[in-house]
Amino acid sequence: MSRSSSIGEPSLTQPLCPRGGRAVVTGGAGFVGSHLVERLLEDGYSVVVVDDLSTGDRENLRAVREHERLEVVVASVADAQVVRRVFRGADVVFHLAGAVGVQRLARAPLEVMQANLRASEVVLEVAAELGVAVLFTSSSEVYGGGEVPFVEHAAVTPGSTEGLRGGYACAKAMSEWLACAHAARAGLPVVVARLFNTVGPRQRGEHGMVLPRFVRQAQRGEPLTIYGEGQQTRCFAHVRDVARALVDLARSSSRPGQVINVGSDVETSVAALAALVVAVSGSRASLRRVPYDEVFPQGFADPPRRVPSLERLRAAIGWVPQTPLRQIVADVVAWERATATGQQAVASSAASPAS
Repeated sequence: MSRSSSIGEPSLTQPLCPRGGRAVVTGGAGFVGSHLVERLLEDGYSVVVVDDLSTGDRENLRAVREHERLEVVVASVADAQVVRRVFRGADVVFHLAGAVGVQRLARAPLEVMQANLRASEVVLEVAAELGVAVLFTSSSEVYGGGEVPFVEHAAVTPGSTEGLRGGYACAKAMSEWLACAHAARAGLPVVVARLFNTVGPRQRGEHGMVLPRFVRQAQRGEPLTIYGEGQQTRCFAHVRDVARALVDLARSSSRPGQVINVGSDVETSVAALAALVVAVSGSRASLRRVPYDEVFPQGFADPPRRVPSLERLRAAIGWVPQTPLRQIVADVVAWERATATGQQAVASSAASPAS
């Protein structure tokens, strides 16, 4: 990767990593990470997953767990010794490890902020030391309540330091600044991918993820709980599209230190999403609106709109995620049903008397 001439505006470009090679995926047993691992293996990479399984699950890697080019290391990316050993000889690191989820942030803001920032510090320091390219996944949360569509070069406005949600955004933004500083000082080949709402099979709803929560409630015939009036809008991208976009970004000629939005730009209200889940699942579940202050701490803000500009992504890889939302919901419903059926079969087998 060419050395950069100034922070955020390097003069030359080069792919982080060509097809094939050795890739490390931190958080590779998680929701997005496991889909990324599958895509990398499909494209001929050898892959090492580093995950402490605090939020990830080996079951997410079931489809590829016997793959000859996959290695799984159960460890924290905050452990510099482990990270140094795993990164040595790697061509590219996809850094996805981190604590996510709006409700987790509301319950344990200090732990979430510290975990995310510490993981980023270690990953970037070791990568710079060894000269390993990094694709760093950040979050649309860094934009805060700014104007839409969100453009990468615009100033971020995460909010007051008295607000919990802003703390998560600032931790992610600080990690981005660290990445860009490493790119400027040492020419570290690093690109930042700001992920917008990524959804699909394997996502869990326990920590505030809206689509899996709606699907599970619909499957159980429970009311779908909508926070506020449900007029807040989001743009939902299929996780398989996002995984492919991340791999393509690593092979594109992006500038070191560049930030690129990754996601869909098709806007949907939360209330419309709930209605779509009910329709696709064939459920008779009702919709129930719950005031924010019954779910989150006082002052916990929820941006009314979150829409990315995808011009940089389109210029870098030639396409953007476009799977229709109805298909995404159908995939999540099918996965949830298959998962529930599998759990019932296991429970039934365990309860059966030995023959």
